[in-house]
Amino acid sequence: MHVVAPETISEQADDGTTGSTTGSTTGSETGVPVGPVDSSRVPRFAGPATFARLPRADEVGRADVAVIGVPFDSGVSYRPGARFGPAAVREASRLLRPHHPGLDVDPFARQQVVDAGDVVANPFSIEQAIEQVERGADELSGAGARLVTIGGDHTIALPLLRSVVRRHGPVALVHFDAHLDTWDTYFGAPYTHGTPFRRAVEEGLLEPGALTHVGTRGPLYGRSDLTDDARLGFGLVTSADVMRRGVDEIVDGLRSRIGDRPLYLSIDIDVLDPAHAPGTGTPEAGGMTSRELLEVLRGLAGLQLVGADVVEVAPAYDHAQMTAVAASHVAYDLVSLMALSPTNGTPQ
Repeated sequence: MHVVAPETISEQADDGTTGSTTGSTTGSETGVPVGPVDSSRVPRFAGPATFARLPRADEVGRADVAVIGVPFDSGVSYRPGARFGPAAVREASRLLRPHHPGLDVDPFARQQVVDAGDVVANPFSIEQAIEQVERGADELSGAGARLVTIGGDHTIALPLLRSVVRRHGPVALVHFDAHLDTWDTYFGAPYTHGTPFRRAVEEGLLEPGALTHVGTRGPLYGRSDLTDDARLGFGLVTSADVMRRGVDEIVDGLRSRIGDRPLYLSIDIDVLDPAHAPGTGTPEAGGMTSRELLEVLRGLAGLQLVGADVVEVAPAYDHAQMTAVAASHVAYDLVSLMALSPTNGTPQ
C-alpha cells in the first residue's frame, strides 16, 4: 500500500530537549495504548495535525483502530473538493479530548488508535483508485486493525466494503446521507459517488434485510428512485422522520434491523443540514442537526462495528471549519463506538 503519513509530532521535554511524543517501545513492549499528545504540555495549535493528535502508525508497534484518509474526489457529480477533506478533518480534530462523556469511554486508552496516513488513489482513473483503496484497506485490516476512513467522496465506500466483507462476511449497513447513492450509473459510469451501494448489493457485500438509509431528503429523478432502492433491500429513515419520531425511536428501529450482525457505518457529511455542514459537494436543505446525528450514532453503542467512514467534506465551501469540526466529532464517535464494540480485542 502506498500511503503518505503525517509528519512526526514532537514536543519540548521538561529538560528543554525535543523528542517524539510516541514510540514503539511504549506501545509494542508494554501493550499499553499510546494516546494523543498531551495538550497541557503542547498547545493544540502546535505541531503537525494527525487525527486527534494521535501517534502515526509507524510510531507504535500495533493498531487496533487505524484512522486513514482517502483524498479522492474524482467520482463527484457536482462540486469537487472532497480530496482536501482528510487534511481538513485532521486539522479540526486538534480539539478532541481523550474522554467521551456521552459514551463514558476513554477510546484511546481501551484500544490502540493510530493515524495511518493517506491511501494514495489515482485521481485520473476511478477504477484504479478503487483498486488502490481496496488494497490499502486489505493491508491495514490484515494486520488486525479496524478502519475509520476519512474521505474523499462516497465512491470509496465500495472498496472499503469489499475489504471488510473479506474478513467478516456480508455486513449490515447504516448509511447516513441526504441521498440514496443507489443509482445505477451517471453518464454511463458505474462507479461514482452516487452508485456505491447499488454495486455493493449487486456484489453480495451487504446483508439483506439489514440495510438502512438515514437522513435522506430532497428532490429525486423520479418515483422509480425509491422503488428501485426498496427493491435492493434498503429501509428508509428520512430527515423528517428523525425530526418527527425522535432519536430514541429511530435508534430502536435501527438496532432491531441490525441485530447481532457485523455492522458498517457510512456517513456522508451532507446528511447534516447546510446550516451545520456547508462544506460539502451536494448540499440539500432540511437536513439533520449535528446533535441528532451524534445521538443516533451513540445509540448504536455495543453493536458489532467492523468498519466505518465519514466522507464528502469539501473545505473550500466551509465556513469557520463548521463542516470539518462536525466530521471530526463524527469520526471520534466512530472510534469510541469501536472501543465499546464486542469485536474490540481489549479486555473490558
